Amino acid sequence: MGRKASREIAMKILYQLEFQKDSQEEQINNALEQYNLNSKDREYIIDVINGVYSNKESIDSTIEKHSRGWKLSRISRVDLSILRLSIYEMCYRKDIPLNVSINEAVELAKNYSGGESGSFVNGILGNVAKTKLLPIDGNKT
Repeated sequence: MGRKASREIAMKILYQLEFQKDSQEEQINNALEQYNLNSKDREYIIDVINGVYSNKESIDSTIEKHSRGWKLSRISRVDLSILRLSIYEMCYRKDIPLNVSINEAVELAKNYSGGESGSFVNGILGNVAKTKLLPIDGNKT
């Protein structure tokens, strides 16, 4: 499995966690059991999910700042999951180029969300990258 497929699984789990109130750890483990993952893929997925939740306030603040008048409650849960994942990668992972995070997020939005979601996601992430408002770990370029 590659990073693209791992990113898709992470997005699906983040989306699932939006609705189910069971134990987060239990949900992650149950979801990961469905896939034949190597240790590197599993490690990436767990890092992204835990990272998003550890930095959710900062990530959500970044989304609201760059979504131009859209409150989080108006953004579809799929788009929100994609944005959180990508902003986490952009801000906290040094091994993923910004353009890769953005392009992969746009593809996920096109595949899993509504017609204008790709443009919406691209606009927000492009603004985040341009202004370099990368919270906490702002020294990534």
